[in-house]
Amino acid sequence: MRPQTIGRTVGTGLRIAGRIAGQRLTAGAQPSAAQAVTENAPQASAGRVAVQTTVRAGRGVKHGIGGFLKPFRRVGGILWLEVTGVFFLLPVVVFAPTAWRTRLSYAHGPDHRTFWATVLVVVVFLYLGVSSFWRARRK
Repeated sequence: MRPQTIGRTVGTGLRIAGRIAGQRLTAGAQPSAAQAVTENAPQASAGRVAVQTTVRAGRGVKHGIGGFLKPFRRVGGILWLEVTGVFFLLPVVVFAPTAWRTRLSYAHGPDHRTFWATVLVVVVFLYLGVSSFWRARRK
């Protein structure tokens, strides 16, 4: 992802969050029907209206922060897959020389079990490492 795209996405998220916050502040400054009800209603109704207003404001903030963090979540996911792929490829680098050294004993030699165990480890971790990088590229 290019830096211009990240900046554009972050700027869009900030504009949306600012717009939502401005709408919430404007709505809070104007007397609403809920406030008119609270003036004439008992204390329990006022508490319920206050809770509902707080919940709506919390959802707006959550939505704004989610929009702001969305590009970072995507980049973080790609980075996580790449780091995981590197760690999956480390056993391949460690066990490949052992598989190469014992390759002549693959059928019935003294290192027959060692060869097949290391080949199994190399194949499994090679698959996991390559598939992790493949998934990161598709994202």
